[in-house]
Amino acid sequence: MELDGIEAGAFSEVDLPEATIESIEYRDGSDPTSGVRKLPGRVSYANVVLRRGLAGRTDLSDWFTTTREGTLQRRNVAITLLDEARKPVQRWLLRDAWPTRLSFSRLEGRGNEIVIETLEVAYEGFEID
Repeated sequence: MELDGIEAGAFSEVDLPEATIESIEYRDGSDPTSGVRKLPGRVSYANVVLRRGLAGRTDLSDWFTTTREGTLQRRNVAITLLDEARKPVQRWLLRDAWPTRLSFSRLEGRGNEIVIETLEVAYEGFEID
C-alpha cells in the first residue's frame, strides 16, 4: 500500500473497493404506459478495510490520530496486488481517502498469535490501474 506515493507497508488481508450506483425509479407524467423507468443515481463507496500483523510502524496510527484530533488529511491510496514473484498484478487507486477506524486484535499473553492491526478507510472514488 502507498499513501500519496510513499510506501506504507504490506497487508495480509484487504477488503477491496466496492461501488454501488443507486437505482432511481422515474415515471414521465406524459407517458401513457404505467411503466417505470430506472435511471442511475448517486454512487456510494464501501469503506476499504486493511489488515496486517503489527510491525512497529506508526504511520497509519499517526494518520488516524491526526484525523481524530480534528485535522482531516485526505490522501491518495494505492493498493497493489502482487503475484508469487512479487510482481504487480492489479492496482486500485483510492481518491481523497481518510481513516475512519483503527483497531487491534485481542492480545493473548499465553498464546502465540500475532497482533493484527486493522485500518478502515473512506474515500471519494477509485480507479483500477
